[in-house]
Amino acid sequence: QVRLEESGGRSVQPGDSLRLSCATSERTYYRYTVGWFRQVPGKDRDFVAAVKRDSNSVLYYADSVKGRFTISRDNSANIVYLQMNNVKPEDAAIYYCAVNTGPVSTYYDAQYYRNWGQGTQVTVSS
Repeated sequence: QVRLEESGGRSVQPGDSLRLSCATSERTYYRYTVGWFRQVPGKDRDFVAAVKRDSNSVLYYADSVKGRFTISRDNSANIVYLQMNNVKPEDAAIYYCAVNTGPVSTYYDAQYYRNWGQGTQVTVSS
């Protein structure tokens, strides 16, 4: 079973940058489409970005983060990154990563993801 661990969350100011990491010891990590989601209290977990299995060029983004966030994967290190630039107050949330177990067309749907990490908190305040 793939176990994922998120890290990199911290308190930042609007306009700042930070990079989240989603790491695993699972050597077959590259075989999975991996997604980042975020959640604020009382709301559903929302799709942020995903990177297709076996690829570092097929990428998907929520409209709210396009042009600001970049997802990438380092298969040699079994890590998927989420580079967050020009962070906005509305980006504040707990960020989770998980692996997609459905067809690639379900990249945006949390119900097709498994093996969620424990999350990493991003706080945005001026």
